[in-house]
Amino acid sequence: MKKLGTVDLPLHGGKAPQWLLKRMKGLAHAIFEVIVDEYGVNGAIEKLADPLWFQSLSCALAYDWHSSGTTTVVCGVLKSVIEPEEFGFGIAGGKGKASRKTLSDIDAFGDTLRLSDAKLAELKYASRISAKVDNACVQDGYQLYHHSMFVTEKGKWAVIQQGMNPGDRYARRYHWLSSSVKRYVEEPHQGIVGRQCETVLDLTSKESRGCRGTSVDLARTNPKELERVYKELSGGDAKKLKSDQTTLATFDVIPAVEFKGKVTALKGGDLRYRMPRRVNWDALHEVYDKQPANYEEFLCVRGVGPATVRALALVSELIYGEPASWRDPVKFSYAFGGKDGVPYPVDKRTMDETTELIRNALKEAKVSQTMVADVLKRMPRAL
Repeated sequence: MKKLGTVDLPLHGGKAPQWLLKRMKGLAHAIFEVIVDEYGVNGAIEKLADPLWFQSLSCALAYDWHSSGTTTVVCGVLKSVIEPEEFGFGIAGGKGKASRKTLSDIDAFGDTLRLSDAKLAELKYASRISAKVDNACVQDGYQLYHHSMFVTEKGKWAVIQQGMNPGDRYARRYHWLSSSVKRYVEEPHQGIVGRQCETVLDLTSKESRGCRGTSVDLARTNPKELERVYKELSGGDAKKLKSDQTTLATFDVIPAVEFKGKVTALKGGDLRYRMPRRVNWDALHEVYDKQPANYEEFLCVRGVGPATVRALALVSELIYGEPASWRDPVKFSYAFGGKDGVPYPVDKRTMDETTELIRNALKEAKVSQTMVADVLKRMPRAL
């Protein structure tokens, strides 16, 4: 995907004031009346799945353009005003406890949208697997705390979810769109918004395809054998490794990694190769019993989480020479680029198209001229 822009999302506490929420709800309803009329329900969720368009919407609704609340508040406002019978699409989930109600929310508007049982099952699966992928396969230090799913009457969907990193006080937003997802486990995102990290284990990258395949092969082997290798790589029993296998004397002080006659120096501070302290061996026993056919099936086994995924990825790389990608898949930071070309030039076409769309929506919407003028006055500064 072409890199278009970036947005940092610092974590901000507190709640939006009631007067602002009331204003945002009125504007959101008016904007989406026009957007659905102009572009249809599929067009509406396609725009929500676009990270830059979503950021522009937040600006138009008068919320902080660079706050973590951009995601949680705007999605909450939309959920409160978007009625499935009126707009032809529904919104499930939300922040914190609301995210755990996603599946029941889907059931709740399923009848209104006349979705079949089979389609409801597909949607619930998409909700679960998108959350599992962003939590376990993109290991960037951010823990998910927000998950919103937008579903049309035809069963098309978009997912917007957000993770937090309390350590650096920043958030990261992940966008998905059903029509763009060819494989849930390989580059499924419409875009990821946040600060660039130096090192991220990205098992969704095409570069990680071999690592994913080897991880599945490992997961299908006897867990006792896998546990033995894990302990050896963790420094617990290095002497028992065979001569042609990778050796790590300890993980705090790493002298070298020996692989098929080649020696690769590793620094003790290289956290990429630090084994997770705990692995869910019960989950791996269940994986062994199920014998998953592919990486997606492996991920779906209950109990398989970030630690298990990371352990298998490291064994795949260190023992079998199938490396994972360690490049951050984040795509966006600072809306539409910077005016001074830093971190890269402004994408004028995207900015102009988005601005014009929201301007036209506001002009056609049934809101007061004073409110429209106020929003239009603010948009050039925000966008």
